[in-house]
Amino acid sequence: MHDEDYGHFINEIKRKTNIDLSLYKEAQMKRRLSSLYEKKGFKNFKDFFTALNRDDKLFHEFLDRMTINVSEFYRNAKRWEVIENKVIPQLLSKNKQLKIWSAACSTGEEPYTLAMILSNHIPLSSISILATDIDTNAIARAKLGVYHERSLKEVPERIKQKYFTMEDQHFKVSSELKKAVTFKQQNLLADPFDKQFDLIVCRNVLIYFTDDAKNHLYQKFSDALKKDGFFFVGSTEQIFNPSQFNLETEDTFIYRKK
Repeated sequence: MHDEDYGHFINEIKRKTNIDLSLYKEAQMKRRLSSLYEKKGFKNFKDFFTALNRDDKLFHEFLDRMTINVSEFYRNAKRWEVIENKVIPQLLSKNKQLKIWSAACSTGEEPYTLAMILSNHIPLSSISILATDIDTNAIARAKLGVYHERSLKEVPERIKQKYFTMEDQHFKVSSELKKAVTFKQQNLLADPFDKQFDLIVCRNVLIYFTDDAKNHLYQKFSDALKKDGFFFVGSTEQIFNPSQFNLETEDTFIYRKK
């Protein structure tokens, strides 16, 4: 596997999708993608890219492999308890109409979890959550709102009964819950962010970026928050120098904008 071959592939993918693979850890990304193309019978990145251009199914599989769509509802449930019992009451004490963003939302489990948690405090009809991801295939799946049972293992039983119906061994999200979430495509590194968010959730994606890209994103997220807004990251993504980004630690993996 030649570096030149991968370098050309990076350039072609950026031209086709505006995704910049050079911002991801190279060894990790190369290994992930080469195992995919070898499985599909290709010998190099050049042949793989030619096939991606011709085959939508393969292109979506590439996006899946690149973006690691592994998610579940209420992932790391103890952290969600802090969001529900500590963060949301603080936010609602100041403002009943919250501006919330689930960044890199993958196939939708995270923003739907946010909507379900919020609905314990305010009517579902008054909830509006922005959910973004780079992968249009993941967004299409999120909008469909159909999930395997394993994705729901942390969902409290009463919530499961309230917001899901079972269809052919899968669980479908209710139309009321779907209305609370707006899905859009977004490239976190390249696209501008909206401002004045009360809560931003971005979990289990920053670990795939270089330190420089990570720091760039921490600053962008901080700038997008209101004063006293909260930023919730994944369980392997602790920010070791939050004050550098005008943030302070509120709880484990949860930061407040100063």
